[in-house]
Amino acid sequence: MTGPIPRSSDPKDKVLYVENVCKAYGGKVVLDDVDLSVRSGEFCGVVGPSGCGKSTLLRLILGAEEPTSGRILLDNEPVGPPDPKRGIVYQKYSLFPHLTVLDNVLLGKRLTLDFAFRRQAAALTEEAMALLKQMRLEGDAAKYPHQLSGGMQQRVAIAQAMVMRPSILLMDEPFGALDPGTREDMQVHLLEAWEKSKMTVFFVTHDLPEAVYLATRVLVLTQFYRDERGDGYPGRGAKVVGDYDVAHLSGSTDLKRRAEYADLVQTIRQDGFEPEARRHVNDFNLKHPDSWRSLRPEESGG
Repeated sequence: MTGPIPRSSDPKDKVLYVENVCKAYGGKVVLDDVDLSVRSGEFCGVVGPSGCGKSTLLRLILGAEEPTSGRILLDNEPVGPPDPKRGIVYQKYSLFPHLTVLDNVLLGKRLTLDFAFRRQAAALTEEAMALLKQMRLEGDAAKYPHQLSGGMQQRVAIAQAMVMRPSILLMDEPFGALDPGTREDMQVHLLEAWEKSKMTVFFVTHDLPEAVYLATRVLVLTQFYRDERGDGYPGRGAKVVGDYDVAHLSGSTDLKRRAEYADLVQTIRQDGFEPEARRHVNDFNLKHPDSWRSLRPEESGG
């Protein structure tokens, strides 16, 4: 077995810093000492088997729930309730049917700026239209959600979140309800928008190939691992067992046809999705430079 991974560097240079985070519901532990740190501009894909706590982790970062123990920092400050520093895009489109596309995108600015919105309306409208142009929706600004396809509605929802310029954009299975062709189009739209904005993205998906294609970094969260507490230990929850720097692979639709892409998808699948291949905590596949973990002696054997 390899030695322990060292603690991360100072959280001051990280947008997101998660340390020793556990989350339990009653007697069931879902997340077990989760550690991760994310730098500005990273596109993090978060994958793992069903029920491993991916969406739970996202809700903790959003501030919709509180961890049972541990701490979460955003821009080196403890996270509180949801605020504009954390954008969110869900699988279900967060659009208001009585508002036009443009008004949906501007809604967050209108609510947070209140009376100041009128003074800045022209500049804010220009900014919103620029985002709609990035999403190839500038010709649909006056339409209502029911006049758009599912993929178009999701592009509006992404623009709605991005216009607030959050420190981090959280995305929870955003393309899960789309058909395969529309989903691939949405992946391209999202990559184009991210490449222009360099916004920090935390993208939760059950689709492993999607994460490898989109992300500059893939985090594998799973309950399938071994430690010194024994296989029958009842309090085991999910940990980050893999952390891959895949920046060199992102940005081209040709990637999906390359052997390197298929090999990496299979490696990550084995790390987190196959119970019989579970790794010991001392052998987690934490290859990213910012990977770190904190293990209790009873987990690591000392």
